[in-house]
Amino acid sequence: MKPHNPPPPTYAFGYKNPPQSGNDINGLGVKQTVRARHVFHNATGENLAWNALDEFFSQINVWGVVRYMLANVWQLRRQDGPVSQPRLEVDDPASMAAEIKAEAKTLGAELVGITRVTEKAVYEGFEVPYTYAICIGLSMDRAEMEHVPQERGAVEVMRAYREVSRIAIELGEYIRELGWPARAYGNPNSTDILHIPLAINAGLGQLGKHGSMISQAFGSNFRLAAVLTDLPLAVDEPVDIGVEDLCLTCQRCVIDCPPGAIFNEKQWVRGEQKWYVDFDKCIPYFVKTYGCAICIEVCPWSEPGRGPWLSEKLLARRGE
Repeated sequence: MKPHNPPPPTYAFGYKNPPQSGNDINGLGVKQTVRARHVFHNATGENLAWNALDEFFSQINVWGVVRYMLANVWQLRRQDGPVSQPRLEVDDPASMAAEIKAEAKTLGAELVGITRVTEKAVYEGFEVPYTYAICIGLSMDRAEMEHVPQERGAVEVMRAYREVSRIAIELGEYIRELGWPARAYGNPNSTDILHIPLAINAGLGQLGKHGSMISQAFGSNFRLAAVLTDLPLAVDEPVDIGVEDLCLTCQRCVIDCPPGAIFNEKQWVRGEQKWYVDFDKCIPYFVKTYGCAICIEVCPWSEPGRGPWLSEKLLARRGE
């Protein structure tokens, strides 16, 4: 697809005294392994350098977005809760993992994977008392997302966030009924975990050049939530669907990004070379356009039905 009348990267707002670069906070150029730090869309109450722009973004959002945000805040009161007794003993983690995945699918999840919680997936200054992460993905309505970066696309993004959050909340409740602690993570704002590293380890997809995940089934046209728990579960492995093969040569998101925020080569970020989006260029445009999302929708992987074909073709080419 092509972006729907994207406005130019000019802004009627700005900082009188610019804050610390978001790229510096994110660890761009840092070759040693360190934890991620909060920088934007933060739900922990920290006083962050970019809070003013984040608050401005919240204040200018349209009612359709705000309605889903408020509905999600209300349902997230159930993200944690009392654990039933007695505890169900688990002798077969593989069988239990299959049961949990089936329950997630029954609740509406389209992608489900399980991984161990790693230090890399927890923000600096935070600890989580859980062993496993159940990562959940839910696709967005492509017909609505074809309207990004306009208001209509933003409403669909928040609708999907609210729905995938509901799935995580209800799955957490299901696990607590089995006698095991579980906490749902369905807030689109940053809390104490990073969803993408967990979801990659859980086999939901790979990181794309645009800094978002790419799944075989939906490309980047999906949203993530998670449930963290101590329920003994067999874990999944990361997958290789050929994303690297395409991103190394594809220019689609680079060309279609109005503020020119997408690097064409991998960058050093907190101790690893990875795809990265220039925060300082991206975020003002993100705010101006209700969340933008151009890059994830113009991605060839996001075309409905194209992902499996792309993956098969790219992986076969390696053998040649």
